[in-house]
Amino acid sequence: MDNPLPKSWSIHTRPEIIAKYQILERVGAGAYSDVYKGRRLSDNLIVALKEDEDAVLVLEFLRSDLASVISDAKRESGLSVGEIKRWMVQILCGVDACHRNMIVHRDLKPGNLLVGDDGVLKLADFGQARILLDHELVAADDNPPPFEPDAADQENICQAPQADEVKAKHSMHETDKETNVDDGNGSCFATCTTSDIEDDPFKSSYSYEAEEAGNDERGAFTSCVGTRWFRSPELLYGSTAYGLEVDLWSLGCIFAELFTLRPLFPGTSDIDQLSRIISVLGNLTEEVWPGCVKLPDYQTISFCKVEDPSGLESCLPNRSTDEISLVRKLVCYDPASRASAAELLHDKYFNEEPLPVPTSELRVPLTKGNQDEDSPGGWYDNMGSDSDFDEFGPLNVTTTNAGFSIRFS
Repeated sequence: MDNPLPKSWSIHTRPEIIAKYQILERVGAGAYSDVYKGRRLSDNLIVALKEDEDAVLVLEFLRSDLASVISDAKRESGLSVGEIKRWMVQILCGVDACHRNMIVHRDLKPGNLLVGDDGVLKLADFGQARILLDHELVAADDNPPPFEPDAADQENICQAPQADEVKAKHSMHETDKETNVDDGNGSCFATCTTSDIEDDPFKSSYSYEAEEAGNDERGAFTSCVGTRWFRSPELLYGSTAYGLEVDLWSLGCIFAELFTLRPLFPGTSDIDQLSRIISVLGNLTEEVWPGCVKLPDYQTISFCKVEDPSGLESCLPNRSTDEISLVRKLVCYDPASRASAAELLHDKYFNEEPLPVPTSELRVPLTKGNQDEDSPGGWYDNMGSDSDFDEFGPLNVTTTNAGFSIRFS
């Protein structure tokens, strides 16, 4: 993938920004945008300022994230069951609100779950999110009920940016050719609103059509989305016809990490990612996932038969049967078998002692830790979105009628 062109401006040189905001510090850096902590001069409100192509989005500032919570817990005394349950409930509320509106996030991970000083967790960074127009793509009710977000739902979704200082010369659509690069942990991307601007600065330059930018004529999605450690098997096998279930797999990986304070499948490449999953869940076959042979890359990439998969129990040592069961409901091959966020919110696990602690009792790091996805030495150093075979074991390439087959030993 080509590197993005450098932008021709800096937030520090935008007169419409520095006239209203004091730029305090850069808090996040990604391939396509940087995020700064700022102070609105009119009322001293602390905000996040995100560069976005030729625009600056003014966002709610949340100083921490779930990745920092996990990092702090690993260094200290861990997380209590009550704390884990409260984090899970908040995540599920946010994901359920999105899924009821047929919004698939496509990049759920601890670094994209921002946390406020009050312990409230919010889903963030919707740069890769899409609205599903074809309900047949998802394993949901044929006629989902109308959804009116309540206070809890609204609380767990990152607030939309204010449009005080938003300008753009290019289309607001993000093409999928650009979304396979991690956007970093400091961003909080949501749908822009221009309701409080007299003259729409985006006039004739963008639309809010709910479609996949950069998709093919059949409307298929790209498989190059998300962050590798949380990417579902269907994406790793190249599927372009997927639905909300890709988020559910990511949830399972996040929940497992809350239990162990370690990533569940920390692959160093897409092939290594698949290898780690197969070593735990066993080989992917029609018996465990009917129709898997139709995945675009299923016949291209094959692994030696795993005679004795380790199972999720080995990845979740010292955890209860109910906790392992919760993860198993999400981390399974067949997307149709994954439990929805709404179903999990009614799981008995959350109604048994110890109950989820009040949000006010959650321990929140004062700032994002240094050992995060973008920091040398952090857990997430090798968690890229690109495909590569680096540092993987011996492989055999066999020519076939359809092209070639790769077998890893």
